[in-house]
Amino acid sequence: MVPSTIAERLPNHEPDRMRESLEIEFPLGKGTYAVTRWPGDVSNAPAGPAAPSVIAAHGITANGLAWAPMADALGQVDLIAPDLRGRGRSREVGGPYSIAAHADDMVRTLDRLGVERATLLGHSMGGWVVAVAAVRHPDRFGGVVLVDGGLGFPMPPGTDLDVLLDNLLGPAMAKLRTVYSSREAFLAPWRNHPSLQEVCSPAVEAYQARDIIGVEPELRSACVLEAVRDDAADELQNPDVLGAIRALPVPAVFLHAERGLLNEPVGLYSPEVVAAADLGAAGVDVRYVPGTNHYSILLGDRGIAAVAEAVRALL
Repeated sequence: MVPSTIAERLPNHEPDRMRESLEIEFPLGKGTYAVTRWPGDVSNAPAGPAAPSVIAAHGITANGLAWAPMADALGQVDLIAPDLRGRGRSREVGGPYSIAAHADDMVRTLDRLGVERATLLGHSMGGWVVAVAAVRHPDRFGGVVLVDGGLGFPMPPGTDLDVLLDNLLGPAMAKLRTVYSSREAFLAPWRNHPSLQEVCSPAVEAYQARDIIGVEPELRSACVLEAVRDDAADELQNPDVLGAIRALPVPAVFLHAERGLLNEPVGLYSPEVVAAADLGAAGVDVRYVPGTNHYSILLGDRGIAAVAEAVRALL
């Protein structure tokens, strides 16, 4: 099958970027599902199979443009990055919101693009999405790379989900409840975010700007709060989601950052926590990425290199 609509060919996000991207939309649910695709660069390759495909799932309040820096690093790879339902330009798709729904949307995306098989790549919440996708659709995927996400621990009984999300995600949750007077007011907190200051670039700013909807002086985040809450509850409480990383039917790599979401010294997954999880017993290749935080493992040079290496190992 082919995309129902190719909306536009986007210009390069940075002056020195070598790869162009396609914006693709197709009907889904109550709206349209948006996908950014960086086609594989095989212009200098000998005649033969098409470029290998990777489909990537972003974090809980992010969008597909979060993968733009990674697209450059992966070179000849065909990188496919949806805006998950309830985020970015897929905000109008509607529910149900769940990790399984996102996983099935990944397969719908491959079907629309005529891609039979791909490697899975997920960051943060996207780690659970790709793990569940591999378990639910093992015939469609050849490997899984989980980037600082996908390893879960049950939420203690009596925990207030909203309080937990505010404490864990901080500015990412605050933006969902805030009305901004201008584009600059929306972007300013991210330029000063303790985990993003070291990776600030035109590509990162384009990823943040994709989240803006509305008209000045009433701008908001495109993220649907209900989607964020429902997805978070699912990844923290659903046994099938929590257990997916230990039931992967394909080769898998789990990378975890040294520092946390707000650049705090201890990461989302400390080395001790990862060691106790004993992922090696489940056949998962565990890799620690020093000098990175939860965001720079995706957007910074050191993290990009580590993730790209893991992806190439599975292709």
